[in-house]
Amino acid sequence: MRYTDDVLKPGWQKSHQKKSAEQVLEVGLVVEDVTTGFVGAVLKWENGLVILEDRKGKKRSFPLGPGFWVDGKPVALVLPTKKSGPPRALTHTASGSRRSAPNQKAKVALPSRIYVEGRHDAELIEKIWGDDLRHVGVVVEYLGGIDDLPAIVAEFKPEQGRRLGVLADHLVTGSKEQRIADEVARGPYAEWVMVTGHRFIDIWAAIKPEKVGLKEWPHIPKGQDWKSGICAHLGLPHREQADIARAWQALLGRVNTWTDLDPKLLTEVERLIDFVTADHVG
Repeated sequence: MRYTDDVLKPGWQKSHQKKSAEQVLEVGLVVEDVTTGFVGAVLKWENGLVILEDRKGKKRSFPLGPGFWVDGKPVALVLPTKKSGPPRALTHTASGSRRSAPNQKAKVALPSRIYVEGRHDAELIEKIWGDDLRHVGVVVEYLGGIDDLPAIVAEFKPEQGRRLGVLADHLVTGSKEQRIADEVARGPYAEWVMVTGHRFIDIWAAIKPEKVGLKEWPHIPKGQDWKSGICAHLGLPHREQADIARAWQALLGRVNTWTDLDPKLLTEVERLIDFVTADHVG
């Protein structure tokens, strides 16, 4: 079995139900996002996102396609024809930060760095925070395994103006990851290093389950590979590593903005960005 189209598109588990009608985007159209209940008028759209503004002036962005209601009916938001003219440019990044002016020069990379443990973790961070990190000049490095962290810190030699932030995978009390983080915290560079992490069994679980048609991420029995178990639950191939890689790309494809992620991950990533840029603010 191989993938055909987007196997995780909204409604894949309810294909027998009535499909959404296409609704062409137009400024001022009032729509409701089914997942969050957010209701707002269309302000603009670009890069696969639509920006809505509610009555109180709050703005949120959502991926185009199905998952909306207009006048009490399910719709899939689609782009207007070219005759309608080009949409206005997005003013915010995927993380919700305001974009810099188009003619503003990119900043030279700071000496500070952020290391992210896990390839999938790093890809997710890049997708949501990549624009923000490039704007502030912070380079993200892929950390293959946290076992190497003490040696990396010693070689990096953090100091004021040259900070090191680390996002560890599944950082929980009593774990190997926590013991290594504690070792770094007792070391000579502790003041200039921040090791934090997420408590998800895997970064996949940082994605809101409704993005893949689930009410919650299923419990996978201890001793069974978690990713393979999730693939089996979703009805996706998982016999080979290539299957797992394709499943991850399908999941990642459902993530478009910070609203698609668990707030607990957002908190830790924002803490790291604030920490490594603390000596360069202003």
